[in-house]
Amino acid sequence: MLKHFEVFLRLLPARGDSELSWTVDMDERKRVAAGEARPLKEQSTAKGRQAAQWSQRVTDLKKVKPRDDQAIGEAEDKIKELTRESRDLASRAKEIEDAVYDLKAVNPNRKPNVDDRTPEELMDIIEAKGREVAEALATLRGVTLKAGHKTEV
Repeated sequence: MLKHFEVFLRLLPARGDSELSWTVDMDERKRVAAGEARPLKEQSTAKGRQAAQWSQRVTDLKKVKPRDDQAIGEAEDKIKELTRESRDLASRAKEIEDAVYDLKAVNPNRKPNVDDRTPEELMDIIEAKGREVAEALATLRGVTLKAGHKTEV
């Protein structure tokens, strides 16, 4: 049983990797994700500030007499739009940062199995297998007829 783990046990003290093992540098993944998310966070913060400015403007518009309901409505729509954009940007940034922890159990060192047969070779194989199936069916029919079995199709 230990024979299967010889390479692992030899590499374990130095925490070494073989072609069958792999490691994930979480700090590097976090750093890269933070770099990708930073512009989105900055844009989200800027949109949030703009929404706050528009909110202050709505407050000021509501104090003015006579009230300009159209301007207030437009300002409130702008606040909703900016708030939604801010949330969307923050959400995208969070998705990028959370993707750091989306690990898949796939060895990046694994050699891919590539089928390098040509279409002609594949068709020849299919044709040969078709002949094998036809021969097997002929044999089966012969055995069935000799035994006197009738089959209805």
